[in-house]
Amino acid sequence: MSNKDMTQTPDADEIREEFWETFADSPFVMIALESDHRHAIPMRAQLDKDANSAIWFYTSRDNRLAKGGPAMMQFVAKGHDMFACISGTLSEETSEERKDKHWSNAVEAWYEQGRQDPSLLMLRMDLHDAEVWEADPGVVGMFKMMTGMTMKGDEMGDHAKVAL
Repeated sequence: MSNKDMTQTPDADEIREEFWETFADSPFVMIALESDHRHAIPMRAQLDKDANSAIWFYTSRDNRLAKGGPAMMQFVAKGHDMFACISGTLSEETSEERKDKHWSNAVEAWYEQGRQDPSLLMLRMDLHDAEVWEADPGVVGMFKMMTGMTMKGDEMGDHAKVAL
């Protein structure tokens, strides 16, 4: 989807920035290949503040995501105040420098032979676009929810389609 196809709201840039901050605080997602009709699986994203159009995942070569291709990823913030559905393309990351940059004890715990494990695979997801929802009902929205009055979509918070 091109930028001209995006429904831009005046707050799209702000929502995009808030999304990245919130995502960094809890980088856990559900992800599935678009060509695979099985359920999405949980993954921990490896984020790089200097690369906001891609994220990385460590996995194993026998994981159903390993073949790569177009993918869809869902994110829910810890406080349930932000939700996102993100499209992109998964491919194998071949940069040893990138693999080393994100390597940690927490990652190593998943691989019997550590960084040299032959099943180790790092995937890169090049991000295309996202729909992001911020759940912040404000005073009017909170009053309506507490009293059972009918809510309007824009009283629950902001929503934007954004290019990533």
